[in-house]
Amino acid sequence: MNNIVVLGGTGSIGTSTLDVIKRNQDKYSLFAVSAHKNAERMMQIIQEYAPKVAVVTDNLAYEKVKTFVKDNRITSTEVLYGMDSLNAVAKADEVDSVMSAIVGAAGLKPTLSAISSGKTVYLANKESLVMSGKIFVDNAKRYKAKIVPVDSEHNAIFQCLPQKEQERIGHCALTEAGIRNILLTGSGGPFRNRDLSTFNEITPEEAVSHPNWSMGKKISVDSATMMNKGLEFIEAKWLFNASVDDIKVVIHPESVIHSMVQYIDGSVLAQLGKPDMRTPIARAMAWPERIESGVSDLDFFSLGSLTFMEPDFNRYPCLKLAIEACHTSQALTTALNAANEVAVYAFLDRKIKFVDIYKLCANVIERFVKADDSCLESILEIDANARIEAMSQLERIIRG
Repeated sequence: MNNIVVLGGTGSIGTSTLDVIKRNQDKYSLFAVSAHKNAERMMQIIQEYAPKVAVVTDNLAYEKVKTFVKDNRITSTEVLYGMDSLNAVAKADEVDSVMSAIVGAAGLKPTLSAISSGKTVYLANKESLVMSGKIFVDNAKRYKAKIVPVDSEHNAIFQCLPQKEQERIGHCALTEAGIRNILLTGSGGPFRNRDLSTFNEITPEEAVSHPNWSMGKKISVDSATMMNKGLEFIEAKWLFNASVDDIKVVIHPESVIHSMVQYIDGSVLAQLGKPDMRTPIARAMAWPERIESGVSDLDFFSLGSLTFMEPDFNRYPCLKLAIEACHTSQALTTALNAANEVAVYAFLDRKIKFVDIYKLCANVIERFVKADDSCLESILEIDANARIEAMSQLERIIRG
C-alpha cells in the first residue's frame, strides 16, 4: 500500500489525483491532504477519503474545517494549520509518495521537504523547478528521492524516454541515450487565431476558456499567453538535464500528442491520449506499472487531422521572455515566475489588460539580471523582491 500525501488537494490536479486513488484503493491510501482557502471541498474530501491528516494554510478556512470535524465527531482525521504542518506531513515517516500539486511558489518548500526526505515526488508544481531547479535536482540525487513528472507534456516526454533515463530524472544523459531534441507541444490557447489588434480587448472570461483542457483560472491565463509553455520549457531543462537548444516548442492545436522525443536515428516517439490529467497522474503514480485512470480510449477514427506550427513570438511574447530567461539564469526565471503571478491575478481582477501581463513581467525581470541565485535563501529573496517590484509596476500601469 502506497501512503500518499496530496499537496493541493482541492485544485484541479488534486481532484484528479483523488479520483485515481479512489479507482485504485487496493494500491493507494490517502495519508494527508492540504488545502488553502477551499474549506468546503476539504470537508468533502475528509468525509469521502478519511485522510489521517488534513492541513489547511488559511486561518479562516482552518477554523471552518476544524469546527466541521469537531461537530461531526470525526476522529479519523487530524486537522492541522499552516506551512510548518505542510512541510512536516510532506516528510513524515509514514509517507511513501507526495503529489506536489500546489499552484505557485507556495508549493516550493513542502516539495523540497519531500525531496530532502527521500520520498517519491509526483511533480506538478512548476515553481519547484522554475525557481530552484539546480537545488531541487541536486537534492533529489543526494537524498535518493525519485522525481516523476506529472504535467501532461513532461509526463509524455518521460514516457518516450528509455527506462534508464526515466530512472534518473534530473540527471538524464540525453546524448548518451541517442536523443537529439525534446519537442514540447502546446495548443496555442484560445487566441491562436485571434486578430492581434484586438488583444487589448481580451477579457478574463475569454482568457480562462481553454479550448481543450479543464484547468484553474491562473493556469488557463498562462496557457492563453503561453507563459505556461515558457515555464514548462524551463521545467524541461531541469527535469531532463537538457540544454536550452535541445528543447523545441511546437504548436499543436488538437492537444492529442502531448509531447515528443526526437532521436538521432530519425525516430520520433510521441505520447498520445485524450486531454485528461488523470492519464499522466496515473502513469506517474503507478510507474513503472500502469493502472486504471478513468480516462476512455482515444478514438483514432474520429480524430481528423493533426496540425503543427511554429510559435509566433509576436502573438506569444511571454513564451519568448521565458525562453530568454531560461538562457540567462535561475534568478531571471524566479523573478519571471513571481512577476507573472502578480500580473495574472491583476488581470483576473480586471486591474490591467491582457497585453499588460507581458509588459509587467518584462519590466520586472530586467532588474534581476545580476541577482545572486546561488542558494535557496537568495532565490526566495529574489522571489519576494520581484513581487514587490511587480506590485510597483502594477501601480504604474493602473495610474497610466
